[in-house]
Amino acid sequence: MFVDRVTIHVKAGDGGRGCMSFRREKYVPRGGPDGGDGGKGGDIIIRAVNGTDSLAQIAHIKHWRADRGGHGSGNNRAGRDAEDVIIAVPPGTVIRDQARGNVLRDLVAHGEEVVVAKGGRGGRGNKAFATSINRAPREFEPGEPGEERTLVLELKLIADVGLLGLPNAGKSTLLSRLSRAQPEIADYPFTTKFPNLGMVHVGEGQGFVMADLPGLIEGAHAGIGLGHEFLRHVERTRVLVHLLEPMPLDGSDPRANYELLRKELQLYRQELITRPEVIAVTKLDITGAEEVRNRLQQELGKEVIGISAVTGQGLAHLVRRVQQLLTEHHQAAEACSP
Repeated sequence: MFVDRVTIHVKAGDGGRGCMSFRREKYVPRGGPDGGDGGKGGDIIIRAVNGTDSLAQIAHIKHWRADRGGHGSGNNRAGRDAEDVIIAVPPGTVIRDQARGNVLRDLVAHGEEVVVAKGGRGGRGNKAFATSINRAPREFEPGEPGEERTLVLELKLIADVGLLGLPNAGKSTLLSRLSRAQPEIADYPFTTKFPNLGMVHVGEGQGFVMADLPGLIEGAHAGIGLGHEFLRHVERTRVLVHLLEPMPLDGSDPRANYELLRKELQLYRQELITRPEVIAVTKLDITGAEEVRNRLQQELGKEVIGISAVTGQGLAHLVRRVQQLLTEHHQAAEACSP
């Protein structure tokens, strides 16, 4: 099951209580204070860990709580510090404070982590209050309470390439042909309800991650249909592949469909339409598809690749073109880095 948004409540551990104690030993008259400090409560830490592309593993756990620190005791013995609780999430997870609405951290790379709730400090025992004037203090401190808050975890998939297209454009079929991914495929719209990832291998030691993203419809930028559930996954992709059905079942025009896709991206986030793109007409094996591709290429003034996931026609060209754009993107990023 794919889950890309969960709400959880976290509560760090309270600090342990300081101890009030006095030495009681034979031959030691008027023994001084020896109450130890309490231990620190456990932190709640969220850490990005490779190996998963969904929040499903934590979706059923709504409350996370760390242990409290141990109480101090006599003979200047401090309480133990409680262990931290680590919540593992996929890289690409954005953590927001529900009450304030601010982003606490965007965990992009494996191993990145953030303390979302800090454990309480342990209270001081009466030994800490001893002075030259007050040699027998009876003061001690309770432990500080641990932080607690409600968090919204939102996953934005990290993929090199995003497949865009209206429902039934052939995105899932293409992904299954180019990689070992097994998305649900059917001959009706909205088969894909959530993103699927697949690794596309290009020669020895090369490849890229491709995401089959749910079908986009008009008004998606305003939340219509899958709306933002789809669009937020586009934000991290480096190259966009627009798949256009040559003869849509609803009788719409392929060029109009391409313009609709671009418009929705622009309305959601202006920067998305500046991403490197590849335009491809799918289902080239059906009669008239090649003519549609030629017409689109002339009207748009851009290269339009014809592909068929059934026969394999044009797939090698598509992969080479995507790999070329990714290489150019990588080189540009290196040139800009200090």
